[in-house]
Parts: sequence; C-alpha cells; structure tokens
Amino acid sequence: MNRKPSRVPRVLSIGAAIQDVFLRNSPAFRTVKIDSTHEMTELELGAKIDVNKIDFSTGGGATNAAVTFARQGLYSSFMGVVGRDIPGSTILKVLDEESVDTSRVIMDEDYNTDYSTVILAPNGERTILTYRGASAQLKSEDLAIRRNEFDWLYVSNLAGRMDFIDDVFSQARDNSVKIVWNPGKKELLEDKKMKPLLEDVEVLIVNKQEAQTIFEGGTLEELVYHALNIVPVIIITDGPNGVIAGDGKTIVRAGMYEDVSSVDRTGAGDAFGSGFLSQWAQGADLKQSLLFASANSTSVIQYVGAKTGILYQNAELHSMPMSEISMV
Repeated sequence: MNRKPSRVPRVLSIGAAIQDVFLRNSPAFRTVKIDSTHEMTELELGAKIDVNKIDFSTGGGATNAAVTFARQGLYSSFMGVVGRDIPGSTILKVLDEESVDTSRVIMDEDYNTDYSTVILAPNGERTILTYRGASAQLKSEDLAIRRNEFDWLYVSNLAGRMDFIDDVFSQARDNSVKIVWNPGKKELLEDKKMKPLLEDVEVLIVNKQEAQTIFEGGTLEELVYHALNIVPVIIITDGPNGVIAGDGKTIVRAGMYEDVSSVDRTGAGDAFGSGFLSQWAQGADLKQSLLFASANSTSVIQYVGAKTGILYQNAELHSMPMSEISMV
C-alpha cells in the first residue's frame, strides 16, 4: 500500500513555548548516586554557588517538534500562548527564522511567557525548574481547526489539562486530522480520562513504564500487541535498550542509533517523536521513520538546548541495529 501523501504534509503542533536558561560547568552540580537507577544533585540551602557557563535557548515540546517538521520540509505551524515580553518575542523570532508558521500564536497581556531554569549535570542529565504561565491560558475556542487545513496534529505535554485535550482531539477528529500523542506525566496520571481519548489517536508514543500503566503485558512485544487493539501505530521507547514499534503489519525492534556522550538530554524525547512523524507523514515505513527519529534524538543530546541539534532535510544517516517481524 502506497502511503506517500498527495501534498506536502501540514502539521500543527500544540503546546508550550518556553524560554530556557541553562546553568552548567559548576562543581556543585555533580551527581550523587541514590540507588541503581536514581541520581541527585544536592545544593546547600543558603549557599552562594558559582556557575561557570550559562546558555539561553528556547524550548517547549511543541516548538521543538515544529522546528523538526520545518527542517524536514513539511508545512509546520505552532499554536500556543506566550506573554507580551522579551522571552515571548525571542520565541517568535526563533520560530520565524525556522520557517514555522506562527500566525496561530496568541500574545497574553496578563501572564509571562513560560520560563525554565535548567541545572545541567556533567553527565547530561538535568533538573528543571519551570514556571508555567502563558502557555496554560490556551483555550478550546482558540483552536478553530478547519477541514483540509492540516493533515496531522502533534500533541505533547499539556500539563494534564484533560478537558482541553478532549476538545482538541474532538476538533481534529471532526476535521479528519490525524493525531500523534506523546502524553506528559500529568496526562498519564489521569488514566480514566486518558484511555477513552486513545480512540482518536493515530500514533501513540510512550516509554515502557508509561505503556505498562495503559496496556496489559509484561514484555515490550506483549505491550505492542495489546496497544494495537486500540491505536493504529504504537511506539514504545526503552531508554538505552532502544525502541519497539508496531503498525498492525509489522513489529520493528531497534537498538541505539549511536553510543555518544550526552551533553544535554533536554528535548531528546521531542526530537524522537517529531522525527518519527516527519518521515511517517511523508510515506516512510516503520524502519525508515524509526531510523530518523533515533538519529534526530541522538543529534539533539550532543548540544545544549533542545533545537540546535535538530537535523535538517537530507542529513546523512548511517544504519542501526534493527529487526522486523511480520504480523500478517
């Protein structure tokens, strides 16, 4: 079956736009191991800590995704709310420079633009202090999605606003727009409200632990089979163990694209999810889409900030460990 679209795919990304400031290269940010899976950075209360490097960038899952789509040659539009302040102007400037349509961005007079301070540890892990201001002011009536305006809707973290997400999905469904959902932690906590929404989702992207809270099954393969009873395409990431995906015809397992040192993991998940859709929407198969998603994510973690490492169209890729099982 030929999945190649008849026009350049048009993608609307909905969610947060954030001004990020990264604090790094400080001896005080070293990590301390708590157990086999958890580390922490301990800062003394009342202390004055020197920071030897500071970087400014823009983030927010939806703006990060929008840049991936634009760099891959898709028509990319971002919808969200920013404050009428310097960070809001900075975010719009970056999106305009990336050829992302910002005509749906709303400027709020009462709230400041979302802001995150990222404490970056030497191993690339981070602690993020986030102010959620203007982005939470996006209302259902602001959407007004029209038929034939978009082919895909990319939805990431919306801070657990389940009623708003329900309205978003309803508008997309009524106008034949396919939905890709990479839910945030607060959405996943609302399992009774979340599960009915999956009926409208075309592609669901979660990690293994998240998948186990939604679907039955212990192994990745079992989770995929159960998930495919509800969504047409499921992608389950499993950290350094790679990823598994299914589309009802095949199941693909993929390992790491490349074992590289992580400078900053901010935006890695956004790069993976949007990287997958940027190829899938253009007719690529599961293996091709997962290859680019993994390469995009790997590139992003080698730079400070969520957007610098996002790959451009026609970037050279190398192969990665993959296996495929037919389901038909």
